[in-house]
Amino acid sequence: MSFKDEVDVDAVAQAGLEKLGYKQEMTRSRGLVQILFKIECFPTSDASNHGSPYVWAAILINTATYPLVAFGLTSPMATSLVGGGPTVIIWGWILVSVMTQTLAFSLAEICSKYPTAAGAYYWCYRLASPRTRLLASWINGWLTVVGGWTADFSIKFGTAQLVVAGAGIYYPEWNATASQTCKDPSCLNVDMIFLGVTAVAGIFCIFFNRLLPTVDIICACWTGLGIIVISICLLAKAGAGHRPVSFALGNFDPSFSGWTPGWSFFIGLLPWDWELNHVLAYTFSAIGMIANMAEEVHNPSEILPKAITWSVPIGALSGVVFLLPILFTLPDVTTMLQVSSGQPIGLMFTLIMGSKAGGFGLWFIIFGIGMFCSISTSCAGSRATWAFARDKAIPFYRYFSKINPYLEDVPVNAYALSSVIQVLLGLVYLGSSAAFNAFAGVAVMCLGASYAMPVAISLMNGRQDMDDAPFNLGRFGTVINAVAVLWIMFVTVLFSMPAVIPVTRWSMNYASAVFVGFGVISAVWYMISPPIQEEPTSSSGSSDSASY
Repeated sequence: MSFKDEVDVDAVAQAGLEKLGYKQEMTRSRGLVQILFKIECFPTSDASNHGSPYVWAAILINTATYPLVAFGLTSPMATSLVGGGPTVIIWGWILVSVMTQTLAFSLAEICSKYPTAAGAYYWCYRLASPRTRLLASWINGWLTVVGGWTADFSIKFGTAQLVVAGAGIYYPEWNATASQTCKDPSCLNVDMIFLGVTAVAGIFCIFFNRLLPTVDIICACWTGLGIIVISICLLAKAGAGHRPVSFALGNFDPSFSGWTPGWSFFIGLLPWDWELNHVLAYTFSAIGMIANMAEEVHNPSEILPKAITWSVPIGALSGVVFLLPILFTLPDVTTMLQVSSGQPIGLMFTLIMGSKAGGFGLWFIIFGIGMFCSISTSCAGSRATWAFARDKAIPFYRYFSKINPYLEDVPVNAYALSSVIQVLLGLVYLGSSAAFNAFAGVAVMCLGASYAMPVAISLMNGRQDMDDAPFNLGRFGTVINAVAVLWIMFVTVLFSMPAVIPVTRWSMNYASAVFVGFGVISAVWYMISPPIQEEPTSSSGSSDSASY
């Protein structure tokens, strides 16, 4: 695309944004390729400073399907092993990919008609009835923001715990992971690593904002080459031996979880277990957060739907290519689950490669992806916070909605708020690992619920509002939307369940309690500072949007 074409397309996009009731404040600097490889994990919920946080350039929580796949599939490996082993890992991944595709199609359709950084909560406002639109938008906005914060937090903490796994390769006696009560001084080590990851991500997002599109491309190359290198090395070395096809694709042992075989399979899809406080193969949990980058993308009505829909198959294929070599060379499951840190990745790579140096080399590839994911999800979380503040829906919104003109149009205040909240959540790890575990699951629950709301509202309206959507699902729209909503409902219940039974206060899943807790905070603020409907008038004279 030539510079003149970009200017023309951006002018059209700016005019469309004004019709939706918003003023262009961000610089449009990303195309499909950058969005496709932009990353915003979990959490999560889920965009990034410049483009889609999840896929075709961004979605593989937050973010980019592609890079987050390797990170999202390795950091929670222990949970899948507990849930049943290879069968859960490979077929569970395929199931999640297929079901998530229906959600991707549904969100892409809505996004093509309403491409704004406000994302799902704006869609709820436009699709709901005049009587309920303010409340629906308010609830959705808080779900989106909280989901973005917790998804970003989970990815950063998952990266910090990867450091623990890497250190364990050479120093297996060093355990920086929390005990059940987390009164051990080593807990502080994990938090210090987490703060370091947060600081590095902040430096890139605030001071090197203009370089982030290049960072996205480097991330894509790092991930692609990394998956190839890992696959070749694992299959070539196979230090623990080669597994038969019947094991790699069919072995299922639910005995570690205590659940019945059928439910244990789904438990293996959880983002954490009783010791592993990590990101799930909620690798796809943040596909909708790509919309938060709408005001920084050229031709968003066309690019964003492509990025959302392509992110899932690209991530699914990358995941299969990444997982199969691991399953065909997988060491003894019991041995890996006995790792004191609860993170078996370092040991797994070491056993397969037959040397500490080889294991550390493969671990470093995953760690690099984790850092890229942390940068991307940080951007996404700050954008979601900024958009919600712009609509006057959080305390001190005037301060948090400001754009810093001296730092390349970065919403520094919103980024600071997002980071401070995550640091405070990290302190929970010092007090209670059981309470901390809840934040990983709540990211998926919040983001999933925020995505399902506009799709469900559209369904209840008979999909009349989607008739003129540029990306239209046609006659299959009703079925696709219904499947997407039912899947999110099921996942919400699933992520409220404990990973193992019998349940103790340490193994209990408190995600539902945290989910309700944030809902109460949202409700209290709604009563203290009720939203006032405003109808901004666009340059064309029509009032097409609302803010609080």
